Amino acid sequence: MTATENPSDQVTDTVLVQRTVAGDQKAYGLLVLKYQRRIQRLIGRMVRDVDLVEDIAQETFIRAYRALHQFRGDAQFYTWLYRIAVNTAKKFLLELKNDPTISENFSTSDDDDETSWKKNEPTTDEGPDTILAAKEIAVVVNAAMDALPADLREAIILREIEGMSYEDIAAAMDCPIGTVRSRIFRAREAISQRVRPLLSQQAGKRW
Repeated sequence: MTATENPSDQVTDTVLVQRTVAGDQKAYGLLVLKYQRRIQRLIGRMVRDVDLVEDIAQETFIRAYRALHQFRGDAQFYTWLYRIAVNTAKKFLLELKNDPTISENFSTSDDDDETSWKKNEPTTDEGPDTILAAKEIAVVVNAAMDALPADLREAIILREIEGMSYEDIAAAMDCPIGTVRSRIFRAREAISQRVRPLLSQQAGKRW
């Protein structure tokens, strides 16, 4: 279970799924409303093309709707939805790679995106030099994230940004918990190696 979900959320999701399968389209609208922004943020971390995020999110919910009868409630609804979003994003990325007329835009559209690593910046009132250093660290962290292999980046995003449990991450990535732990450890080490030189300049501070 993720840090932002509780048992009552899962019960509500299950009921909404059941109502949707029974023909209540408004129920599915509630599920879309609940998870749309979250799915868009996750897709934004994968694709980094602001012009495609909305399209991929829409396609994700269409695919989920068509496959909703396959949802058995064995995992969190968001975990199930997340897997569909990842597969949809990967499909779009493959199409981008094969289409030379399309170029990726790696800018972000929302400075307040809660999935941004800016939330991990040190906060301080020590002055502009320290604030600048914090911004430099955020830039390095984001660059380190982008440099990670896809499986490591996916695992660390689910753990550190989405706050998902190892069990839910294993379900989302369809791999053993031991593999999840290994990927997260390797991702943290890779990011730490990139950030450590900057942090060494700030006595008493750790990432």
